[in-house]
Amino acid sequence: MPRLVVRRLLAGLAGVALLAQPVLAAPRCAAPADQSMFELFALKSELLVLAISCKRNESYNAFVTRYRPVLLDLDKNLNAFFKKQNGGRWQAVADDFTTDMANVRATMASRMGGDHCPRNGMIFAEVMALPSPSDLPAYAAGKDLLPAVITTCAAPRAAVPARPAATRR
Repeated sequence: MPRLVVRRLLAGLAGVALLAQPVLAAPRCAAPADQSMFELFALKSELLVLAISCKRNESYNAFVTRYRPVLLDLDKNLNAFFKKQNGGRWQAVADDFTTDMANVRATMASRMGGDHCPRNGMIFAEVMALPSPSDLPAYAAGKDLLPAVITTCAAPRAAVPARPAATRR
């Protein structure tokens, strides 16, 4: 093969290899506490999907029992976040977020097919083996379960300002 063709082939392969490398997800929230909250919620959603799709209800119930204080704080903080960001529409936005997260996690599980339960079922054992409930947020952050298609810390849509009376028709 001519030398130029080999160089182009190698350059192309190197580019593909770079694209195939795992990329650590960049935080999407300016406040680390908000980022942690959404990562923890993604973990909770993943565990719920695992419980339903893999018939691991007892494992999920054990998770909820062990981490009840953390999960109650999570719910309180999520509600406060959505209230602050969305005012009177907060409940609808929070419900949409919860549904979207569950749908994305379930779709990802469905795409894995029969591999989903064997590959992800160990998450229950890992979570239950954590030394303390305070370790759960760091564990959630390391799992990178927050789907890119889910909006988390985006600023709320700004209201369109009214035009001054003189320019109205």
